[in-house]
Amino acid sequence: MPPDPAPAAVRRAVSPLDHRIEAVTGHDVDTLWAYRDRGVLDEPHAHLVDRHRELARAETGVTFYRVLLHRLSNGEFPVDGALFARIDRTVDQLEEAANVRDAAALKVITALEPIEAAAAASSAPSETPLSSADQAALLAIAGGAKLYEHLLTGRMLVTTASGTRIPYAELQQLEGAGLVSRDTGHPVHAGQPVALTDAGRAALFAARRPPTTHVPKPPALPGAWSSTPARRR
Repeated sequence: MPPDPAPAAVRRAVSPLDHRIEAVTGHDVDTLWAYRDRGVLDEPHAHLVDRHRELARAETGVTFYRVLLHRLSNGEFPVDGALFARIDRTVDQLEEAANVRDAAALKVITALEPIEAAAAASSAPSETPLSSADQAALLAIAGGAKLYEHLLTGRMLVTTASGTRIPYAELQQLEGAGLVSRDTGHPVHAGQPVALTDAGRAALFAARRPPTTHVPKPPALPGAWSSTPARRR
């Protein structure tokens, strides 16, 4: 019989927990993953995304072995001892992948529940919402930025990795609000790194989240996995 095909590189797998993550954050999962890579998320949300990535990989493993099992049983191969051995091995691999997936799901739930509780306890939006200009500046800084002083003119300007230029006065305003910080250990003429603070990440994340309404968690769909690993017969 031909060897097992190698698992292909696939796009993020959808998990049954995606709807809860998207409901409490107001962002789809792909956006959250992109924000994580750009350093926009605060620690709790970054931790949640990291756990969700582990779950997505585990879901991909379950899908791979389930598809392989279907292929083995659809009449493509002759029914002989080699096929039975291959099916037994694949069933064991599928069960192991499901156990890994269930453990990863529990980690996501553990990271998600404090965020859901905090969202439920929040009764009102921020009294000082970010302006559109501040949102754009923070998002640009999140991708990497430095404050430079021109040696001849003395003019100070923030240059970001994306090429955006932010006036020094605007940087001072963001600093005064506690949204960004500078690494003053570097000389300004060589470039002082500028980064979002935890408060800046939280403010940017909240500002870019559309209003959401909390709805009861839907029941599990038929055939959906549970958090309790299945016992082998």
